[in-house]
Amino acid sequence: AMALCLKQVFNKDKTFRPRKKFEPGTQRFELYKKAQASLKSGLDLKAVVQLPPGESINDWIAVHVVDFFNRINLIYGTMSEYCTERSCPIMSGGLKYEYRWQDDSKYKKPTKLSAPQYMCMLMDWIEMLINNEDVFPTRIGVPFPKQFQQVCTKILTRLFRVFVHVYIHHFDSIINMGAEAHVNTCYKHFYYFIREFSLIDHRELEPLVRMALAR
Repeated sequence: AMALCLKQVFNKDKTFRPRKKFEPGTQRFELYKKAQASLKSGLDLKAVVQLPPGESINDWIAVHVVDFFNRINLIYGTMSEYCTERSCPIMSGGLKYEYRWQDDSKYKKPTKLSAPQYMCMLMDWIEMLINNEDVFPTRIGVPFPKQFQQVCTKILTRLFRVFVHVYIHHFDSIINMGAEAHVNTCYKHFYYFIREFSLIDHRELEPLVRMALAR
């Protein structure tokens, strides 16, 4: 089923973006491999997210932010044909939660967008940040900016909203595609990571609070 999902994603250029890769040989690539290996070994996800001894917390967060961006991008890519201007005219998580878009360029005030528009703005905005050497430095010895964790909190908070929207509005599609286990694992991994490092305000987690315990 996953192969089918991936094929659908790669055939669509609408919302899917090329994966951001870590350069082989760099410390971040090694960390990424370490994180991937422990994930694949089927370890408890709560243990997997913990900072390995001797590693820098900012490197660890950077690796995960990029990895979650790639994974969530892929998940949304598989859903995107079911998430249209017509089906989702508002970026929401059920009736209680509506998310408006704001950035420093085009939308200076929080603006109502459809879910597909919001997702498109979000993925572009994250991609711009993680490819910006001043925010996510990749060269050895180049320090992270002072506000690095604040930037990551903003990225992860907005990525969490993708889960909210997908789970609340497109769960039947996830099940029909046979992607439920994959999405749940990704969500759990993300959830334990943000809890481990207190990277999202707990109020943001409310739309999926029952689910966090159930899954």
